Formats: sequence, C-alpha cells, structure tokens
Amino acid sequence: MTTERVVVGGAVCQGGRLLAARRSAPPALAGRWELPGGKVEDGETPERALARELREELGVEVVVGERIPGEWVLRPGYVLQVWTARLVSGEPQPLQDHDELRWLLPGEESQVDWLDQDRPAVAEAMRRLVATAGIPGVRSA
Repeated sequence: MTTERVVVGGAVCQGGRLLAARRSAPPALAGRWELPGGKVEDGETPERALARELREELGVEVVVGERIPGEWVLRPGYVLQVWTARLVSGEPQPLQDHDELRWLLPGEESQVDWLDQDRPAVAEAMRRLVATAGIPGVRSA
C-alpha cells in the first residue's frame, strides 16, 4: 500500500480578493501561478502545515478556515488539498519559491496562468468570494 503525501494550498483571501503566487522554482513550474503552500511534514496536521508554509513562503500569519472539497494529483505519490485562509498579520512577500504575488478579484483569475491542479480550487475559492461579498454584477456559477 502506498501512502500519498499531502501538499496543502492556501486560498488566502482579503478584501474580496484571492492571493496568487508565481512559481520561481523548480524550472518546470517557474512562471506558472499557484495557491501558495507546501508539503505536510510527518506528525503535522494539514492545517498546521499550511500556516507554517505561508509563514515561511510569504511571511504572514493566517487563520486556516474550511477545506475546499476535492483532492488533485500533483505527481505520483503527491496530492493537493486546499483550505481557505484569512490573513491575521503581515503583508505577503515572495520570500521562498515565488517571484511575484498578485491579488485577484473574482473574474480576474484568468489573467494568470494557473498550474492545472490549482484551477478547480481557484474556481471554488472565487465562487465563495462572490457568494460572501455579494459583488454586484458578478454571479456565482
């Protein structure tokens, strides 16, 4: 039996916007956009791992919220799980593995080239932003 390693991603939201992070490494992923996060370490819960990874990668403290339904294969042995997260302190900076960050409003998510595995979670995060913000002229699907 093989155990899949969980990689956590954070749908970090603030002010009705979603944070996107552009990869700088590894070379195969450089230039593509993702929800920031990383691998869950042994003995760590996914929620704790996400808070740690966002602290290390972006220099922020977050409160981890709900898990976005679904699980996406990244490569053999690795699956992506995504949680919502709310900024508590700090201004996100691309400290590790990223060279640019961008805040996107609902409807702007197609402005960046997302990693394929992140696309379903990004779509759901945007649906939730629209639902909670009640943005006029934007309907949730």
